[in-house]
Amino acid sequence: MDDSVIDPPPAHTIDTIAPPDYWSQPTPDDPDPMAYNRKPVSSAQMIDTVNQCVSDTESVTLKPDGKVTHGSFGELDLSQHPGVPLEYLALLGPSAEGAAALRTLSTSDQKGTLLVYGASQPAALSAVQLGSAKGHAVVAVVGGEHSGDVELCDIVKNLTKDPGFMIPEEMAMVKQSYKDLVNGILSPKSTPLESDTYLTDFQQNLLDYIATYPETLPAAVDKDELIFEGKDKDRVYYRENMEAYLEQFTRGAPSIPAQELSAKFTKEQYELWKQKFGKQTTSVISGESTPDFEPFHLAKQMVAQPETYEDQSGEIPYEFSILKKQEEVVGAAGPIMGAVVAVTPYLKNACEAVEKAKTLREKAEALQFLPMAERNAYAAAASVVNMAKAHGMPTVVVGGSLPGFTSVETTPEDVSTALTSMDMKEDGSSDLNHFVQVYRAGDFPIYADYAVHRATEVLAGPRQIVVTK
Repeated sequence: MDDSVIDPPPAHTIDTIAPPDYWSQPTPDDPDPMAYNRKPVSSAQMIDTVNQCVSDTESVTLKPDGKVTHGSFGELDLSQHPGVPLEYLALLGPSAEGAAALRTLSTSDQKGTLLVYGASQPAALSAVQLGSAKGHAVVAVVGGEHSGDVELCDIVKNLTKDPGFMIPEEMAMVKQSYKDLVNGILSPKSTPLESDTYLTDFQQNLLDYIATYPETLPAAVDKDELIFEGKDKDRVYYRENMEAYLEQFTRGAPSIPAQELSAKFTKEQYELWKQKFGKQTTSVISGESTPDFEPFHLAKQMVAQPETYEDQSGEIPYEFSILKKQEEVVGAAGPIMGAVVAVTPYLKNACEAVEKAKTLREKAEALQFLPMAERNAYAAAASVVNMAKAHGMPTVVVGGSLPGFTSVETTPEDVSTALTSMDMKEDGSSDLNHFVQVYRAGDFPIYADYAVHRATEVLAGPRQIVVTK
């Protein structure tokens, strides 16, 4: 590999750096002096956010003979995993830790509930995905370093299958609140859906609308909006102008006697009304030319001349019908199997400060004088740990070490599990996905420093930073 250094283009400094928009080679027809030969990639290294450096152990090197060597696991046999990108192999260590955590806590084939703190960290994110893939319910807590990132939280949320869920650190800080959330999914609860309530609510809403927007007024124009509050000189023409303006709008809702609505607008009529509304909505979304749809006029017409009901609910998948007995099933998670805690910079500092204190009072004082971010991390992680402990289940640490807790130890089995999960399937999907942002330090060495800066900045994006050379 050519180790010569190419100077970065003008304005590409540590403060203002961006990939150049010219990635072309010079040609005889276009000898652009700014063009250059892009160096081949032969290595990838993950950013160690705890120690704030480019990791030597979480790295992978591609040798000229085609063999791949990992910084921690040595030479890798990728013959059965041809679809794993080089950038993902730099994340093999955290991925294997996630697999080790799940293996340690999965003591039986029973589906259970996995508690995870620091779910945006690579090892914990692996545990979340592997746990969900195994059919476990995962309760993922995103640490404060990322809990304000809406995009990341949505990603983690989508990785936790029902009845599992994702919450930000702030929701886990209060132990009782976290306990109530977890307990809510530990046993299934069936709640019958009362169809009569839906019909009664619709009828009352319709009557309220008629009272607020009667037929004497334009539709959706409140009476208060017709009160003249303009200048006196405009009063003479106000009513004429207002009436001319309002004539272009459809009139409001026609009156329907409450007793007649209750007696004749039955469940069957409401089901028919819903079907008409559904077809209208579908036409609007698809861009078809649709006539005016006035729900209140349609309801009055159906009260005056009830229509014959025909069951069409089978034509639309998952269509809700108030004519059929249905139940809402909430929660079906298995028992708690344990907790996975990822080491974050905030949590690491907080745990070390508390560990140095000897007495209970000193520990409380140590927590009191911690920065808020570190104190919050400690409180949220404690909620996760205590919940597992209350059920007699252990806690394992990934991504480093914490005083008083056991860190996972990866085995060749865990490495194999991680590689298999990261491998691309025929449809292009995989069970284990990392969201990687790559900086090509082989082309511009300054990218390595910038990658460390990006990975450790406040509210970093929902990606794992990898440097290639």
